[in-house]
Amino acid sequence: MRDMNAVVGSHDLLLVTLDTLRYDVAERLLEEGRTPNLAAVLPGGRWERRHAPGSFTYASHAAMLAGFWPTPVSPGPHPRPFAATFPGSETTAEGTWVFDAPDLPTGLARAGYHTVCIGGVGFFNKLTPLGSVLPGLFAESHWEPAFGVTDPASLEHQIDRAAEVVARQPPDRRLFLLVNVSALHQPNWFHLPGATREHGDTPESHAAALEYVDRHIGRLLDLMRRPCFVVVCSDHGTAYGEDGHTGHRIGHEVVWTVPYGEFVLC
Repeated sequence: MRDMNAVVGSHDLLLVTLDTLRYDVAERLLEEGRTPNLAAVLPGGRWERRHAPGSFTYASHAAMLAGFWPTPVSPGPHPRPFAATFPGSETTAEGTWVFDAPDLPTGLARAGYHTVCIGGVGFFNKLTPLGSVLPGLFAESHWEPAFGVTDPASLEHQIDRAAEVVARQPPDRRLFLLVNVSALHQPNWFHLPGATREHGDTPESHAAALEYVDRHIGRLLDLMRRPCFVVVCSDHGTAYGEDGHTGHRIGHEVVWTVPYGEFVLC
């Protein structure tokens, strides 16, 4: 594990959650050469296979923003990059950045970071008390319908907003930016050429949505200030009929197994 005590304070931090992205789909597209921009930045050009900390968006993001990020699939315990002060924690190690706060954004804010969330799915829309919890952890949060699951250009709109956020950051203040990418979440049928609403979402439309993300992810990375520690991962997967299941918030392998990658932009 990277020593996060050498990263926090000296690097900007970017967390990109590709909401509902399945590991098997992400890995297949890499092998088929269909996500070249992600392949170019992932260590070794590969996704790391991990287990999600939750089976749906709210649970998984609440866990990640408390320091419980997707866990390597090999037997642990596995040290965590970030951890709140917690007596007896077996996954807080020498390289863990420990914060004395209830959540990571608050801990980073106390360390001098400006914390920003650009939401995507409904748990970030701030239209209800529940939809305000996660964005409420950040000093600055953004959501609008153009960032949501029904807009075919959602990621492009989110990156436009990220560009505005980064452009006005003072050079002497570090930034923690969370971008919750909604493009893969249902409905995603419109990303597959020739598909119609009647066809509905399928693993291939899910894959086409990932290709859409790959076409634009480079612009997000390019606008970030250097150095920047980046994590790109899924919060959970989703089922498309496996063993009779559709969707997520279930204990199925395609939901719990997620792709993960981390790297530094210099």
